[in-house]
Formats: sequence, structure tokens, C-alpha cells
Amino acid sequence: MAIFPSLPNYHALVVLLLTLGALYLFKRDDISLETSSLTVIAVLTVFFAVFPFQYQGKVIEPVSFFSGFGHEALVTVCALMIIGQSLVRTGALEPIGRSLAKLWKISPQLSLLFTLIIAGALSAFVNNTPIVVLLLPILISVSIRTKTDPSGMLMPMGFATLVGGMVTTIGTSTNLLVVSVAFDMGLKRFGMFDFAVPALIAASAAILYLWLIAPRILPKREASMPDTSPRLFSAYLSVTEASLAADKTIAEVIKLTDGQLRIQSIQRGEDNHKLVPLPDTLIRPGDRLQVRDYPDRLKEYERVLKTTLYSGKHKLDADHPLEPGSQMLAEIVVILGSGLIGRTLKSVNFAHEYGLSVIALHRDGKAMEIGRQTIGTVPLNIGDILLVQGDVEQIEKLKTQQGILVVDGAAKLTHTRKAPLSLAILCGVVILPVLDVLPIVISSIVGVLMLLATRCLNWQDVANSLSTQVILIVAASLALGNAMMETGGAQYLAEVFVVMSSPLPTGGVLAALMLLLAILTNIVSNNAAAVIGTPIAISVAQQLGAPPEPFVLAVLFGANLSYATPMAYKTNLLVMNAGGYHFSDFMKVGIPLSILMWVILSFTLTVMYL
Repeated sequence: MAIFPSLPNYHALVVLLLTLGALYLFKRDDISLETSSLTVIAVLTVFFAVFPFQYQGKVIEPVSFFSGFGHEALVTVCALMIIGQSLVRTGALEPIGRSLAKLWKISPQLSLLFTLIIAGALSAFVNNTPIVVLLLPILISVSIRTKTDPSGMLMPMGFATLVGGMVTTIGTSTNLLVVSVAFDMGLKRFGMFDFAVPALIAASAAILYLWLIAPRILPKREASMPDTSPRLFSAYLSVTEASLAADKTIAEVIKLTDGQLRIQSIQRGEDNHKLVPLPDTLIRPGDRLQVRDYPDRLKEYERVLKTTLYSGKHKLDADHPLEPGSQMLAEIVVILGSGLIGRTLKSVNFAHEYGLSVIALHRDGKAMEIGRQTIGTVPLNIGDILLVQGDVEQIEKLKTQQGILVVDGAAKLTHTRKAPLSLAILCGVVILPVLDVLPIVISSIVGVLMLLATRCLNWQDVANSLSTQVILIVAASLALGNAMMETGGAQYLAEVFVVMSSPLPTGGVLAALMLLLAILTNIVSNNAAAVIGTPIAISVAQQLGAPPEPFVLAVLFGANLSYATPMAYKTNLLVMNAGGYHFSDFMKVGIPLSILMWVILSFTLTVMYL
């Protein structure tokens, strides 16, 4: 009968409890990830400052838990995010997008296969977010042009980028973190392609599944906001002597409509002189109030204020209905680098800056239950979709803005003369570590410097490229991992895991560890799961007397199996909103994919390393 190990010291117990609390906080939607991460760091450092811990005659300094902010893994992750942004900024991937768009006209089935392969291959070296941002408008455009369902294309493409990211050490931030933490703990550093063979074997099976099976089991879904007709209309409320608005101030008239009326301007006199609608402006008989709202609200204003509704020169009736003019709708996805993350539309003065009205906000695949007037006060998250309305010219102009993804099936791909240079710098960043000339952390920093020196990017682009969520959660996870190792918490968890999996052979223990990480990564941040899981994996290997490398790779691969939920990875949310998928769709396609990858990777690692 297996005997559970005795409890560790109270410092280790507190750290383990804090780790459980951190994982709980990380999955909460009502608390920002930045706040949760900063809370974990603060509690951890305060605890060790008040209750010092001595390890092998050495007292652990609380400030050592801040070292994650300067950790080489975090520096590399940030540098690669910046380099990925340069590819989007300069349009370096545009030729690939143009070629794929042409290929779809020849053979849709083969085109989907090529799209999946190219998406996976690119994601092995570039953060997958710009890849998804590049391909989403192309695939939506293809579906509109060929009158086919986009559901069978978008989710497989998104998953293909996640699968491809597992092949190299720089494919995802998770890979970089696991490799760096393992190196810090005394393991030989993994080379760029050291685990490419098992990853490619599993990726090949995954691509076939995404090509042949996933499109057939995905139900047909409509886009998250399928309505393509304008919803807001401009009209004029003509004020007469009998109108309730006559001889009242703007503020008083707005109060009569329960605060709903928004007057854009006042036209007065025969020459239609425009007045600014200030709160104390007095409305006179003969004035025309320019308003913009939904048709039913416009009619309600007409009734409540006893005014007459006009569209242009004509009174609204059956012969002269509301006309949208050149107004059109578009969907804007909030992506990394947009400058909108964590901010409100009101704080960035969105309506004035872009000349667009925001009609609806969709989050996690569904419309938020908020009024149009309060949308401007909601902080925006990555993956949010804004339904906006404006002139055709304004929508076209919006497509050229940095960090704005317009998902209307007609987004124009930008390409600049800096694109080849940006791509060459990326190649240099990747090749130098492969040739053992420079470590990836140094080559990536040099790459960023070259992008700035050659003006492929400016410092504003750099700032927009970085994610405070990634920085803080990586720093918090590294602090927790360090505390678990120093206090013996990781060793205790490893002993418990070995005891619970004692009936299994060594390969079975490895498979169980990967499965545990695969489940965890779909619930909390994959970076947190990876950093916390790595020291446990090394301790498990030591307990079994087995080589630690396959167990570290089990953590790396398991933490990358982010397929079962839309919240597991940020690009899943982009795909979910663009394709109108339901939560159940990710489970239907993602769980079989996770099982397939888990089985193949577990078997391959066992055969190759054990």
C-alpha cells in the first residue's frame, strides 16, 4: 500500500495554498489578470519578509521573488512580441496572404490544407496572434465570395497555429518559459529544434484531423453579428409652436426623453445656421434638431416632444422612409497593439477620433447586456468585437490603422517597403541561436534594436506590442515556482504525484503528468501552468530515477494543449467571435484534438527518451 509523504514545513504549505489561490484568481473574469498577478507577488514577498525562511543556512531574501521581471525568458517573450508586431506593421506576411487568397479560387479543399500547414509553420517562429490576424479576414472573404460556411475554416486555422507553436523553443511564450526554468534548475538548455521530432509527429496527425474531420463535426454557425444593414439613422426633429421642446433648454428637452435623446446639432433660420447643442441652449420654434438613433427611438422622440420627424427635406412617411445613405456596419476586433486593451471608448475619444458610432459590444461570443449609451464606459479586453457604423470612407480608413482588425471580409492587406527588412531581421533572430552564435535572448534584443534603427518600428509600436498581462503573470508564476522549489513545496507535490501514480510504469507517470497539465492549461493561464509544473516535473523524474528531459517536455506539451475552451488562449477568443462559435464547439473539436495529441506525444516521448 502506498504511503503518502509527511507534510512539508509551514512555509511550503503556505506557498502551496497561495499557488491554489493564484490559480483560482487567474481564472476569474471579474478580476483582471494584472491585478491577480500583482496580488500574488505582493502577498508572497510580504509573507517571506514577515516570516523569514532559512534554507541550507541561507535566508531567502523576499526581493528575490521580483527577479521574474528581469528573467531572460520574460525578456525574450517581450522581444519576440515586438518582432511579431513588426511583421504586422510592415505587412511582411502580405505575400503569403495574397497567395493563399488566390489559391482558394482553384481548390478550396487543398487550399484549406495549405492554409493549415502554412499557419502552423509560421507559428513555429512567430507569435500566433499576428498569424490569426492575417488569416481571419482572408478566410472570411473567401467564405463570402464562394458563399460557403466559414465555420469549417476558422477554428481549424486557429488550432493549427497552436499546434505549430509547439515545434520550437520560441514557438510560444510557454515553450520559452519551460526551457528557461528547466535551465535555471540545472538541466542542459534545449536547442531550438531539440524537441521538434515528437512535436512534428503529433502536429502531422493534428493537421490531418483539422483538415478532414474538424470541418465535418463543426455545426454551421453564423457570424457573431450577421446583420449587415445600418441600424442608426440620422433625422431631424422639426420644432413648432405646439412642440413641448419649444422655449426649453437642451437639458430640459433631454430630461423629457429620460436622458435618451442625443442632439448632434441645431439648425436655425432660413440659412440653416448650425448651433452647438450646449446644455443651456434655448430651443426656438422653427429649429430643426439633428438626431441619430434607432428608428423606433426616433419615432418615440417625435411623439414625446410633439415634433415632426424629417429625413432631409421630406417628412417621414411611407413614400419617404429613413435612408442610411453611405452608412455601413463593420466589426472591429480588439487585438494586441490596438491601444484599446483595458481602456474605455470614452477615455480614448473613439467616436471623435474615428468618426464612428459603436452600436454593440460582443464578448466571449455573445452580445453584452448593456445599453448603447453605456458601451463607452466598459473597459475593453483582447478578443472583444465592436460593431461600429460610419461612412464607407471612414471604415476603409480604419483598415489602415495599426492594431485594428476589421472583420468584414474585405480588409485590405498592407505592404510597405520595410517588409523585406522586417522579415530578414526575424530570420536573423532565429538563425543565430540555431548556429550557436548568440542565445535567443540576445539575438531577439538585437533584433528589436535593428527594427528601431531601421524605422520598421517606433517606440509607440513597441509600447503597443507589449502586454502587461503577459509580463505580470509570467513574473508572478516565476516567483511562485521559485518559492515552491526553495521551500520544498515542489518536491512534496512530486512525492504525492509519484505515490498516486505508483501503479503506472514510468511512461504512464509521464502521460499522467502531461494530462494534468493539459487539463490545467484549459482552466488557467498556460504560462502559469507551465512555470509551476516545470519544477514539479523535475522532482517527479528525480523521485523515479528517470531522465528529467521527457518530464519537462511533458509539461511543455501539456501546457500547449489549449484547445478545449475558448478562454484557454487569446487567439481562441478571436476565432470564436469572428466565426460565431459556441463554447460547446470548442469542446466538440478541441477535446478530441487534445486526446489525440496527448496519446501521440506520450507514446513518442516514452519511446524516444525512456
